[in-house]
Amino acid sequence: MNLRALVSVTGKPGLFKLIGQNKGGFIIETLDSAKLKSIVNLSTTKMATLEDITIYGDEEEIKLIDILENIKAKGEAPDVKASGNDLREFFREVAPGHDESRVYSSDIKKIISWYAIIKELPIFEDEAPEPLT
Repeated sequence: MNLRALVSVTGKPGLFKLIGQNKGGFIIETLDSAKLKSIVNLSTTKMATLEDITIYGDEEEIKLIDILENIKAKGEAPDVKASGNDLREFFREVAPGHDESRVYSSDIKKIISWYAIIKELPIFEDEAPEPLT
């Protein structure tokens, strides 16, 4: 799985593809068919690559990439509007050992909504590039 260029931007719903950089900030593009581009100024906005995101675990942090792989292997994710108990039960299966006191329902909903966005993309078949050194 290759999540290197996919980012989450504070204050903007959904996920984006990082496509470049200019003097004003980073250039991002929506993942939908519209392919709308915008510039994110990092002095006023936070941006995180999906490749680097982890969630709290009981013993160690769990990588988002592993959770997304587990959701894909399971075959189907619940609707983000499902009850909190249903979402938590599903998350126990795909992220065993997550810290239930620090991973909130809103976090679970966000991960499931991200999966819904990227499940149709070819990133699950792409190999992750070697880490940058």
